[in-house]
Amino acid sequence: MKTPIKVILSLGSNQGNRQENIEKCIELINQEIGLVLCVSKIYETPSWGFDSDYFFNCALVLNTSFSPDKMLQKIMGIEKKLGRTPKNASQYEARIIDIDIIAIENEVIKTEFLNVPHIEMQNRLFVLQPMLDLNLDWKHPVLQKTVKELLTICPDKSDCKVISEIEFIPIKHPISNLNYIAIEGNIGAGKTTLASKIASDFNAKIILERFADNPFLPKFYKDQNRYAFPLEMSFLADRYQQLSDDLSQFDLFKDFVVADYHIFKSLIFAKVTLQEDEFRLYKTLFDIIYKEMPKPDLYVYLYQNTDRLLENIKKRGRNYEQDIKASYLDKINKGYLDFIKSQTNLNSLIIDVSEFDFVKKQEDYLKVLQAIKEKIDDSIVR
Repeated sequence: MKTPIKVILSLGSNQGNRQENIEKCIELINQEIGLVLCVSKIYETPSWGFDSDYFFNCALVLNTSFSPDKMLQKIMGIEKKLGRTPKNASQYEARIIDIDIIAIENEVIKTEFLNVPHIEMQNRLFVLQPMLDLNLDWKHPVLQKTVKELLTICPDKSDCKVISEIEFIPIKHPISNLNYIAIEGNIGAGKTTLASKIASDFNAKIILERFADNPFLPKFYKDQNRYAFPLEMSFLADRYQQLSDDLSQFDLFKDFVVADYHIFKSLIFAKVTLQEDEFRLYKTLFDIIYKEMPKPDLYVYLYQNTDRLLENIKKRGRNYEQDIKASYLDKINKGYLDFIKSQTNLNSLIIDVSEFDFVKKQEDYLKVLQAIKEKIDDSIVR
């Protein structure tokens, strides 16, 4: 999965119901491009570069996993949905909605269709003034100036007055009141992807399982009977060490912790892979360790049907996973579901993501966040 990036957009409208156009636009950006984190006030400004009605303008910052080119395509699609005719690059014109990419983190991009940072941003008060509301720790990568510094030297002295606060309320992090959330799922269910997105969007410390460093994993998929026990023991030791270390180290700059696994997965996989006598020994050791481990405030299980899991495994192309059998995945799924049923004191949530693609479809990601938020709200009420 690509690491989400922060993007600054400038929105403008001078036709029809200008505020409604901007609010609809923000909703579509949130649904189709990335999670909107912060929105400025709405400002009214005169048209820039041509004579026309006054504009309503605002700025926002969002997280997205899309490439700049893909993001530009989606922006054009949103403008079209809202009634914008194709842009005339050779002249300025009145418009129902206009969306400009102002900055993409600290990147400098120069292509036929995209210049980042926006080549005119430092000359436009209607871009800089709303950007100041976002309180960004950002500096122009070419001019090496902050937004506040750019405002002091901006040649645009036109009137720029606040009209209103935006009605759109960006999603605050859905893990409020919780310190530790574990996201689990079968092989290929998307747990690491979801944990990474949540950590990036909501300022969480992330703990990712270090499966890639396990030397027994490729051997296990070739000869399960021989390597099952050393594999499960090495995983248990590593998970215990990692979770113990990371959960004990408080991070002042993060709001909570999100992990893409829970220590109990060790027992679930061991029950499937080990012989009966090996499992008895393993469980004795596991029970000793499990008593010492912090329990998550929320345990989320991403359920995907086996056919979809096999598709995902094939797509991500790890050689040692390609021979995984459907029957093995079925057993793992059953193990997780049995575990959840047996843990009456565990605050758990099962989300069926068999029809979701929360990497390519922002609306699917929002559905998952909403399910988590509703579960947390319900837990607080009870």
